[in-house]
Amino acid sequence: MTSTDSAHHTSGEAPAKAPAKDPWDLPDVSGLVVGVLGGTGPQGKGLAYRLAKAGQKVIIGSRAADRALAAAEELGHGVEGADNAETARRSDIVVVAVPWEGHGKTLESLREELAGKLVVDCVNPLGFDKKGAYALKPEEGSAAEQAAALLPDSRVAAAFHHLSAVLLQDPRIDEIDTDVMVLGEERADVEIVQALAGRIPGMRGVFAGRLRNAHQVESLVANLISVNRRYKAHAGLRVTDV
Repeated sequence: MTSTDSAHHTSGEAPAKAPAKDPWDLPDVSGLVVGVLGGTGPQGKGLAYRLAKAGQKVIIGSRAADRALAAAEELGHGVEGADNAETARRSDIVVVAVPWEGHGKTLESLREELAGKLVVDCVNPLGFDKKGAYALKPEEGSAAEQAAALLPDSRVAAAFHHLSAVLLQDPRIDEIDTDVMVLGEERADVEIVQALAGRIPGMRGVFAGRLRNAHQVESLVANLISVNRRYKAHAGLRVTDV
């Protein structure tokens, strides 16, 4: 042992640790273009409206460009409409809000256009019968994991599952009182989605685990539908103590 080693050893000093990153220190996403696949449906349209109203550049996509253009004109706030492929190409972040029945087929057809993009899946695989809504479990585990399997060249996150389309689309409501659970594999991607959620007044994005935990987040919508039916409500979620 050298004299220097000895001095360090006897002093018992540990190497200085970098201060922990503040989990609420999120990036500026105001300049990113957000595309919404399925943007003519209630959920996609509502989310597009809220983001555009908050100052985000939004393009809504549909299988038929004319439907997307009509919906975009109705929403205003600078929203543009295009077919799904063009929407994917022109966007930095792409939100997937298509019906579960068409989820796999839609993403498979857009693999090339979505390469290199951050894809945010908000699809809830649900079934309905006379007892109400119930969760379906895709072969891959969840809609988000199906997206990740189908889009190997994209970065997939999951978020925006528990939002009421009715509240999102209501222009009389200024704030949406809810938290958004965000799941993903890379911290940087998750933080971009958290920051995007935080652009909408009243909303907050909260990290909720990796994609392997997406199934229970997607499934919880079945419970919220039951809450809404019983209490004539548009329930959301708040995570306490964070």
